[in-house]
Amino acid sequence: MSDSLVTRREAAQLLGVAAATQLLGASAPDVCFLTATEMADLIRRKKLSARETLDAHLKQIERVNPKVNAIVTLVADQAIENARKADEAQARGATLGPLHGLPIAHKDLVETAGIRTTFGSRIFKDYVPKHDAILVERIRNAGAICIGKTNAPEFGAGSQTFNAVFGATKNPHDLTKTCGGSSGGAAVSLAAGMIPIADGSDSGGSLRNPAAFCGVVGFRTAPGRVAHGAVGDSWSTIAVSGPMARNVPDVALLLSVMAGPDPRCPISISDPGSRFAGNLERNFKGVRVAWFKNMGGIPFDPRVLSLVNAQRKVFESLGCIVEEAEPDWTGVFESYDTLRAWGYASSQAENIRLHRDLVKDTIQWEAERGSKLTAADISHAYALRSKGWDNMRIFQEKYEYFIAPTTQVLPFDVTQPYPTEVAGVKMQNYIEWMMTCMLISSLETPSISMPCGFTDEGLPVGLQIVGRHRDEWSVLQLAHAFEQATPGTRRRPAIA
Repeated sequence: MSDSLVTRREAAQLLGVAAATQLLGASAPDVCFLTATEMADLIRRKKLSARETLDAHLKQIERVNPKVNAIVTLVADQAIENARKADEAQARGATLGPLHGLPIAHKDLVETAGIRTTFGSRIFKDYVPKHDAILVERIRNAGAICIGKTNAPEFGAGSQTFNAVFGATKNPHDLTKTCGGSSGGAAVSLAAGMIPIADGSDSGGSLRNPAAFCGVVGFRTAPGRVAHGAVGDSWSTIAVSGPMARNVPDVALLLSVMAGPDPRCPISISDPGSRFAGNLERNFKGVRVAWFKNMGGIPFDPRVLSLVNAQRKVFESLGCIVEEAEPDWTGVFESYDTLRAWGYASSQAENIRLHRDLVKDTIQWEAERGSKLTAADISHAYALRSKGWDNMRIFQEKYEYFIAPTTQVLPFDVTQPYPTEVAGVKMQNYIEWMMTCMLISSLETPSISMPCGFTDEGLPVGLQIVGRHRDEWSVLQLAHAFEQATPGTRRRPAIA
């Protein structure tokens, strides 16, 4: 970003939307590519209304979404009415929430009252929930305006966003490539300027993988940081929800709303979400950072390694002491692999029994594996996971952070369900190519995916910053410092 553009943007914040768009380029996309914090500030100071903000985003959706298929359910009329109510409430002097007037589309795996929620499944293609999920409720109460739902794989299975209800979502940087998944529709919507903030979820990398593939920020939080309702195995700590945005301060803003305890969630963490609304600045002189070696011997595309390793000097320039080191990964993937299968057997048994022909083969494969597990198998998996967690805890007594690539591969062909090999190494199943994320998921440590550059082909690559147990704040601080030091790692897609 040039100094002249920064000056124009600062000036635009003092004006109304018409003058702001004139200064920034006289088009809706320029409003849409303000940061969420900038938008919220302009709305709060009555320099931009909720209706004007929504109108700009609806125009961007109309122009861009047909090319990428990211927003699969659009409730424009409802959003327009809610934006009107938001402006009227502000005019009456009502107390404004931190997300007042900001448009958002929720992942199609999370229930939204009165808005179709399909879970990417033909079984639920016409399902309209009566109640909001906890995170939707919180975001709505904070003043955000829901405009619809973003695409996801069937029941979130796999890190490639396609399903039999809506089809595939395309990468905005290259429409022939996948956007990743399962929060693929969310990542694309952010990268293309169709929404300023988004929620996602992550089991084996579903927040981090699409963030890396689309050049945005995705934050896997600690289990219980974002409360969920007591549905299914509500004690599980593998799948979590978290925020996505185009920059770290916007991620922190959304997390400040999403996070916090809730009596409806048996594992919710008691810390208030407001702790994430503070100043992200920090001095990193002398902070010890572990730089990945080979993540236990898993394969990587050399182009990924090249771009990630080039960022080591950035962390050193921040004052960090960076050393190549890794925790003991023994048994970590095995435990995750077992518990994932067990989870699918539990959650999908009824769908498969009643609608086998409507459930994709990879989910059936997972559920079948899970149904064959014994009590001893599951007990052993938990024991391995406990040992892996303790190994990481001991490792992080020396190193506050662990840095590694977010993904093992670049965005691949959108018609390919999943990579069958990585760097010449054959993958054993549909998800093994995501081990760099799954290893972290199993250990419950917070991890954020940050854009770290583009290949010669123009494809984004991400690195993940992994923090200590439940220490999301410090992860956000280092991510923010890295972001400030690497402005050239972010790029607006040409279609946007």
